Amino acid sequence: MKTATFPSLRVEQELQEAAEQSLHEGETLSSFVEQSIRESIERRRYQREFLARGLASREDAKRTGNSVSSEAVLRLEGMLAAAKSAAVRPGRIPHFYAS
Repeated sequence: MKTATFPSLRVEQELQEAAEQSLHEGETLSSFVEQSIRESIERRRYQREFLARGLASREDAKRTGNSVSSEAVLRLEGMLAAAKSAAVRPGRIPHFYAS
């Protein structure tokens, strides 16, 4: 694969020192910057995809009239939190699982 060069980057001395101090053993500042750029690109791609899914879901809800109320979501989140909390205590069975 053909490589390219990023333009020089001017930063404050404190930022450069912080970056250099955070390097892992054997890691170069160049590889750190490259990895940071890759991770930022990936994060922004995930953000775009998340936003696109949200907008598509909103449009689908408008089109079909099929949606879940915020009250229902909050109630379900509460049930999930209770189940997770009960799951970490040995011997406890959440009330909604008990027969």
